[in-house]
Amino acid sequence: ADLAQTQPMHRLLQGDVGAGKTVVAALAAAQAIDAGTQCALLAPTEILATQHFRKLADWLEPVLAERGLRLAWLLGSQKKKDKAENLAAIASGQAALIVGTHALLQEGVDYARLGLVVIDEQHRFGVAQRLALRGKGSAAATGAGGPVFEPHALMMSATPIPRTLAMSYYADLDVSVIDALPPGRTPIVTRVLPDSRKDELIERLAAQLAQGRQVYWVCPLIEESETLDLSNATATHAELSAALPGVLVGLLHSRMSPAEKKAVMQMFASGLMGLLVATTVIEVGVDVPNA
Repeated sequence: ADLAQTQPMHRLLQGDVGAGKTVVAALAAAQAIDAGTQCALLAPTEILATQHFRKLADWLEPVLAERGLRLAWLLGSQKKKDKAENLAAIASGQAALIVGTHALLQEGVDYARLGLVVIDEQHRFGVAQRLALRGKGSAAATGAGGPVFEPHALMMSATPIPRTLAMSYYADLDVSVIDALPPGRTPIVTRVLPDSRKDELIERLAAQLAQGRQVYWVCPLIEESETLDLSNATATHAELSAALPGVLVGLLHSRMSPAEKKAVMQMFASGLMGLLVATTVIEVGVDVPNA
């Protein structure tokens, strides 16, 4: 309903991991593209952006191809030739759906007619960054002196925010909540253990791994920044590798090259790797249903 209005939507969609936020984003994108505009989806990490790109390509590529349209993507690590091709498709309007990281915000990225901006894990982006992407719609307005065209904005987050805080913090946002998981999902159980029971936890993991399940072990950031507590992740990786002989234990952090990250994620997704020690670079949306 918001997308049909003449004023731009500013809506936060909040829902747990696996609740179906990406499906909602894809439907909104389809509606924007159907109206003749472009949709840009912004994700905080290359891993998440790549995952969104694959998922959305599976769903929407056949429909776009019928109309002579395509998907484009922009990442910081992209080869120059790739990037130039994608930029040309975005500027010409042939790319109807554009997925990427902060690269979507850079100067030199010109949209033909940006109608919808979807921002995943919106708390990872600053206000100026979110405004920069919204401003890209104005830049693509209908010629000099034409009306200012501000795109609709759909923000997504799996981080719950109490309503009172949301009202002050997101005064300009409407909030929608997906409060149920799709049918057949097992309920999520959250437990807190003291460090003294770490041995019990590792035993429990060994039993899970023996049944063919997979595990994420996420190490925290010391502070909220991209300078990661690497020693924590590296030491934990060594400790778990020693404690779980016969299990392939992987390591993932932001200082690895995109190719290394990709190789590790592929091994984990394929089931070869039983346990993945990662910093919060994996975010919450990395899609390995068996883990």
